[in-house]
Amino acid sequence: KIKIESVIKKQLDYQGRIFFVPHHLSHAAASFYPSPFQKSAIFTVDGVGEYQTTGLWYGEGITITPLKRIDFPDSLGLLYSTFTAFLGFRVNDDEYKIMGLAAYGKPVYVDQIYKIIDIKDDGSFHMNMKFFAFRESFQMWSKDFEGLFGAPRLKNQPITQRDMDIASSIQKVIEHIYLRALNHLYRITKCENVCIGGGVGLNALANGKIHKETPFKYIYIFGAAGDSGGAIGSALFVQHYILQNETRHVISNLYLGSDYNDKETEAVLKKLKVSYRKIEDKKELIEVTARYLADNKIIGWFQGKMEFGPRALGARSILAKPNPYTMKEAVNKIKIREQFRPFAGSILEDKVHEYVEVSEQNHVFPFMTSCFTVKEEKRSVLAAIVHKDNTCRIQTVNEENGLYYQLIKKFYGITGLPCILNTSFNLKDEPIVENPDQAVGDFLKTEMDYLIIGNFLVSKSKSTE
Repeated sequence: KIKIESVIKKQLDYQGRIFFVPHHLSHAAASFYPSPFQKSAIFTVDGVGEYQTTGLWYGEGITITPLKRIDFPDSLGLLYSTFTAFLGFRVNDDEYKIMGLAAYGKPVYVDQIYKIIDIKDDGSFHMNMKFFAFRESFQMWSKDFEGLFGAPRLKNQPITQRDMDIASSIQKVIEHIYLRALNHLYRITKCENVCIGGGVGLNALANGKIHKETPFKYIYIFGAAGDSGGAIGSALFVQHYILQNETRHVISNLYLGSDYNDKETEAVLKKLKVSYRKIEDKKELIEVTARYLADNKIIGWFQGKMEFGPRALGARSILAKPNPYTMKEAVNKIKIREQFRPFAGSILEDKVHEYVEVSEQNHVFPFMTSCFTVKEEKRSVLAAIVHKDNTCRIQTVNEENGLYYQLIKKFYGITGLPCILNTSFNLKDEPIVENPDQAVGDFLKTEMDYLIIGNFLVSKSKSTE
């Protein structure tokens, strides 16, 4: 690490100043500076940065002030990752699967978990390291850990009820600590706004409880809350705090990536010899797509600039009708993924109150970072996206979402439903598709019915009429 500065200067032939921004400060900056708040409490929580794992901060204008911190090896992220690995999943990759699996279990292992972590009233915590091995070795847990929870599940073994119960238990404990820390953060800042960053900040189940179980009224969670967002946070910290640029800009959408024009797309379609037709009129394109969705067709949707961060936000998505329940099974089959995993919903912002339990003050969630309870009377019409625990991870959509907003609005006009199933456009163990080649390739490998890519309607038949 000592050589980083000289390597950068040599490789880039750059002789200017280089700023080094601490890891958690970059998370704090990524969550606060793009927010709509002039003043805000800030909570950062992840596996580990340099040494820090958790931070309480206060942001005002362009200043971010540290309040309290927790350092390695005490880490909510590493605690959650330990259970991720123990249950046969990949660390730093599959934690969201544990969150999905939790709904199928009961939190019967909570008392055992409290034996390996001591939690204080202010949400601070201390992990008993005799149960963990990640500090000394490449394994996350120790033999003492197995004494409490039994033998680990191996990667290809069936998932048992014990595994589901352990997932449920660690999710409950994480939420308990997370919300306790947020309540303490409110007590020391007395601010109704909160910004959240760090990989654990992507725990959508915990985020969905903030408005009910803490005094915070307004919440901003940057869509790329994990380490990819830290790059933006570092740049913003230098821009605002170090260079003293006082003009901040709210980031309300993440369509920041690559884009492809019709010429580039059509060249791919011709090369791969697929059946397609061009629809120049955007209204017709939206009408056709919405009617296919209403008719239970599963659509690959590739439009405009790719979204930044870990969630498909309607630029590189697979879309389907949110009912019946069998739509979930069909889309999971297409993505070659576990049936226990839930799907998210994209819903018109002005209709979200009618379908899920969100607060009156805070009902804009453009980055799909929170799960909320679906209202009982709406669960049947959203059957494919309501999880086992009656929650759904939602993305609120408005005019800023461009064509995607128009599509959901048209679908609403046809079906009376202001919400569609939205999942990332990729297959198992793949990243989300980025270019037309990848999109067409995945479309042809699966049972997706149609691909809408730019102005082109792609099908698997000889005619798309």
